[in-house]
Amino acid sequence: MSSPMPPSPAETNLIGESAPFRAMLAHVSDLAPIDRPVLVIGERGTGKELVASRLALLSGRWNQPLLQLNCAALSESLLDSELFGHEAGAFTGAVRRRASRFELADRGTLFLDEIANASLAVQEKLLRVIEYGVFERVGGNEPVRVDVRVIAATHEDLPALAGSGKFRADLLDRLAFDVIRIPPLRERSEDILLLAEHFAQRMTAELGRDFFAGFAEPARDALLAHRWPGNVRELRNVVERSVYRQAEWQAPLEAVRIDPFGAAPEVEAAPGERETLAASLAEHRHNQRRTASALGLTYDQLRHRLRKHGLLTNRAG
Repeated sequence: MSSPMPPSPAETNLIGESAPFRAMLAHVSDLAPIDRPVLVIGERGTGKELVASRLALLSGRWNQPLLQLNCAALSESLLDSELFGHEAGAFTGAVRRRASRFELADRGTLFLDEIANASLAVQEKLLRVIEYGVFERVGGNEPVRVDVRVIAATHEDLPALAGSGKFRADLLDRLAFDVIRIPPLRERSEDILLLAEHFAQRMTAELGRDFFAGFAEPARDALLAHRWPGNVRELRNVVERSVYRQAEWQAPLEAVRIDPFGAAPEVEAAPGERETLAASLAEHRHNQRRTASALGLTYDQLRHRLRKHGLLTNRAG
């Protein structure tokens, strides 16, 4: 079996310029060289695997294997076998010894995604190998020693799960030497158009087109108005879908297809929106930041809506 390859810079490509995103990257850079377990938390689609890759690349284990395993994708028995391997004859169908992910990641990094889905029995074994660097293969009784840095990730509230007995508190303590929180896309709205341009350029190249003509104002408005519950993964899908379905690709993209099941190609403005915007602006003496806060919008989202309805002035307060 070939050895896993160390992470490449392309696999750790994290894009953003917003303050929350830059603060998260700085945290990653500070923590990466510290040879301790790390817990990465973030909503689905925020890029937890990219953060794990960056942690590995910036660590002293940068030239050693980085392996990934999704704990939600396997049954308890399969997850046990994947993590810790098994001996020949350990169960029906085990005709030969199988090396564990910990053995394959020896001297490197093991990224365990969706760690909250691991059973309590698997969690107990994880605690031992993280604490002492020792485990036994399924069906075996000889200790196997490894040197592996574990990075775990989840979108669940692990302290709450530990409090209810659904996650081992001692494992949580060990994993959470430090915690990286990835901000959801709605908290980094300044990055939406930057990311959208990146995904559009990449899809344009994949389609063999000469250039991407950019996003027209209606498309920009729709991108900024959406709440992005699926975060960066959803944004990527929306942009790639919209670019490939654009017939007149030499012109700026007018419509973004946010809902692949819906007939409408773009988010429509709510009825009376202009009147609501104008009234709120007047109420807050044209202070755009206070107006945005009152309407539950980001500053950028408000300015795009003001521009769309002809209400934008040079007052940026």
